[in-house]
Amino acid sequence: MRVQGNTVSVEPIPTSVTKVLFETIKIGIIKSNLIAMVAGLTMALFVHDIPFMDRIGNIALALIGSALVIGAAGIFNNLYDRDIDSIMDRTKNRPTVSGIIDTWSGLIMGGWIALGGLVALYIASPLSALMGFLGLFLYVVPYTMWTKRRTIYNTEVGSLSGAMPPLIGWAAISPDIFHPGAIALFVLMVIWQMPHFYAIGIRRMEEYRAANIPMLPVVKGIKRTYVQMNVYLVALFMSSFLFWSFNPYIAIANALLSLGWLILSINGYRRKQEDKWARSMFIFSLNHITVLLLLIVGYSVGAPLL
Repeated sequence: MRVQGNTVSVEPIPTSVTKVLFETIKIGIIKSNLIAMVAGLTMALFVHDIPFMDRIGNIALALIGSALVIGAAGIFNNLYDRDIDSIMDRTKNRPTVSGIIDTWSGLIMGGWIALGGLVALYIASPLSALMGFLGLFLYVVPYTMWTKRRTIYNTEVGSLSGAMPPLIGWAAISPDIFHPGAIALFVLMVIWQMPHFYAIGIRRMEEYRAANIPMLPVVKGIKRTYVQMNVYLVALFMSSFLFWSFNPYIAIANALLSLGWLILSINGYRRKQEDKWARSMFIFSLNHITVLLLLIVGYSVGAPLL
């Protein structure tokens, strides 16, 4: 703060470059998606009986490439959604909204990061790079630019992109991405995202309504969202059998977690206020996927050592 005559001027507080970068690339989303990528990678190592150190180069490239591609997707999403991000409380302070990152700088940054990520994935495996490109394309074009502002099915479209990280990791190790294990992970991620994002949609319903985003609870109401959420939770429970050939305990773990989530949904909807119920559903969703993916990684890495 400086005093000039009778005028007090407040200088802007310098913003950390690291903080700006992390908010622009959505570092939280990168971290969560990397867990799913590592699950696919380690499962492929286990299924094909490949020692960890034999593919250490591929593993490192998959980690770097995935982080960069996911970060690039976040940048492009932030740039395109500046207008609606400025309306919503949780996004109104993003660097792309405040002007710290302008359009041209963001496009250059996103382009170079995407290119670097795809090159790293290509060195690991051309198929891994293809999966990375598909994930990036699905998130930016069909989801962000097309369905997000037009249809209640935007969540379904977005879930396809969110389910690509396990395939990126699997493809970095082996080309058989139609293996039952890879399919199980892909199906898990697609279905899990639906109740997860419905919970977010209910918690932020008024913000989405103000931004004119046709999330399911905004357009069809909370009761319809509740019913559809439970349908997906039943499907998530039924998907457990896909993991049986990989490891019965992983299949049982997913079944128990999914059943617990369904019970929480039914009881919470009846007994809690809608916002508190949605918050509990959101928190459980994070615990569900984190616990399950870490179990998969732990078993895939630890079992060969026993």
